[in-house]
Amino acid sequence: MILRLVPAFSAGDHPTGLLYCDSEPLACAIGRGGVRPDKREGDGATPCGIFPLRRVFYRPDRGPRPQTALPVDALTESHGWCDAPDDPAYNTQVRLPYPGRAEQLWRDDPLYDLIVVIGYNDDPVVPGAGSAIFLHVAAPGLAPTEGCVALRKPELIRLLAALGPGDRIEILDEGQPVG
Repeated sequence: MILRLVPAFSAGDHPTGLLYCDSEPLACAIGRGGVRPDKREGDGATPCGIFPLRRVFYRPDRGPRPQTALPVDALTESHGWCDAPDDPAYNTQVRLPYPGRAEQLWRDDPLYDLIVVIGYNDDPVVPGAGSAIFLHVAAPGLAPTEGCVALRKPELIRLLAALGPGDRIEILDEGQPVG
């Protein structure tokens, strides 16, 4: 299955998108910097392209293991993701505490209660091209992300049940024709 994300703008004039799964459009949040073909670390943009869906992480204290054919792991407080371009572990999962800069995946808010790792900039990793691009739970009002794609939790749970190995996400650039 290929999920297709088409950028749009909401009434609040911040970047959003429509994620199509079997032709059903799901409203989603995207990066505050919109969608860009030249994604860079820290620009707040969601990268455009076609990317594999690698695996799922979930918070076991906030819900059951999601039903999906993708590989699934329970998060712990030691899960992190390296986002330092000059670090050898850049754009990979790391164990916290980590000596370099890393994002903590075990968060106080619900945004990372469910995470699908999008295979962006991971084969091979290019330093500075962007890290930690996930499909995760959306903030209220589909507020913009730092570059990830985010869905409302019930929609993400329903989508996970349809996903499996080999599935991909296609993220279209704002100027790219749909069809």
